Amino acid sequence: MIVGLDHVQLAAPAGSEELLRGFYGEVLGMTEIPKPPVLAARGGCWFSAGSVQVHLGIEEDFRPARKAHPGILVRGIEEFAERLAGGGVEVVRDAALPGYRRFYALDPVGNRLEFLEPIRLPG
Repeated sequence: MIVGLDHVQLAAPAGSEELLRGFYGEVLGMTEIPKPPVLAARGGCWFSAGSVQVHLGIEEDFRPARKAHPGILVRGIEEFAERLAGGGVEVVRDAALPGYRRFYALDPVGNRLEFLEPIRLPG
């Protein structure tokens, strides 16, 4: 029986760790978590915020995920979108999912991320 999601893994090109730290750590406000030593030798970096973990692994033949993406729940989506835009990130709003406010953004290596917040319906 499935009980939850431990993490999402995204690929990144070799040598991009500092770019990723700037985006996931500074712009998104996530905390970098240490990789186990045997995995740290492979490069990449891991981040967390609450129960959400994003693992970025180095991929030799890297191609950014343009369609596949994590959907990350946020609170205060408008302020969060402003935070990203203030960090130089393009925010693409999308109203096609009923019951949610949401937008898309690309991380610094081109992976697509979705940020969404449920709309509280009266009743």
